[in-house]
Amino acid sequence: MRKLIVISAPSGAGKTSIVHYLLKNIPELAFSVSACSREKRENEIHGEDYYFLGVEGFQQQIKENAFLEWEQVYKNQYYGTLKSEIERIWNEGKTVIFDVDVEGGLNIKKQYSTDCLSIFIMPPSLEVLQERLIFRGSESVESLQKRLDKAEEEIAMNQEFDSIILNDDFDISCQETMRVIRNFIKT
Repeated sequence: MRKLIVISAPSGAGKTSIVHYLLKNIPELAFSVSACSREKRENEIHGEDYYFLGVEGFQQQIKENAFLEWEQVYKNQYYGTLKSEIERIWNEGKTVIFDVDVEGGLNIKKQYSTDCLSIFIMPPSLEVLQERLIFRGSESVESLQKRLDKAEEEIAMNQEFDSIILNDDFDISCQETMRVIRNFIKT
């Protein structure tokens, strides 16, 4: 059975850390590497964290209809899911897991409805989210405010997801997310 799992959250809510935990603990899962137009951060690896395409490269892939879904999150900051990634994972006999923003997650869910489990990782509060983003150390004052404004909009969409996991205790959040996913994979 070809299934997909979408993990979405506002930036800084912990979705990437939770996805890494899931990949270590559920062998049936394989990570769908997203594409983006932004520059890679110091600790990121092309082809593992993202496909860093640049703005022109990303726009070329759009023209070639290479994306399952894509969006321009901020001016000239594109993110998307390459169709080739899903086929690669399904050809390995695995379940696809996505670490995507809220809009991207909902777009995937719309296309695959019954074969897709969508999970929203809820931050404890906007204040905690702001602390996490500041601690990350990769945000300017301007980009931090953009992310917080966007987070408010994204949190308002959480009811559109199949499951909402509050990430106020990382270990508990990971266990709960793993339980929900295992139940979905079994069906």
